[in-house]
Amino acid sequence: MDGKGCWRDNVFVERLWRTIKYDEVYLKAYDSISVARDNLESFIQFYNTNRPHQSFAGKTPDMVYFAGLPQKSVAA
Repeated sequence: MDGKGCWRDNVFVERLWRTIKYDEVYLKAYDSISVARDNLESFIQFYNTNRPHQSFAGKTPDMVYFAGLPQKSVAA
């Protein structure tokens, strides 16, 4: 009953890596591992903060995630 081999377990991660591969990795030829790491970090930052997602009605993942968190109130 562990769900091994079930497509639902990995669908979100697989879609993320597909996007990273097709929108970043396959379009560039990195000179070194450190350059690749820096570019991937920048792309993931862009993906989460600036790239609108159809499944979120044009919102970014950060907008959706942080909207669901309780707001921290600051006492004066």
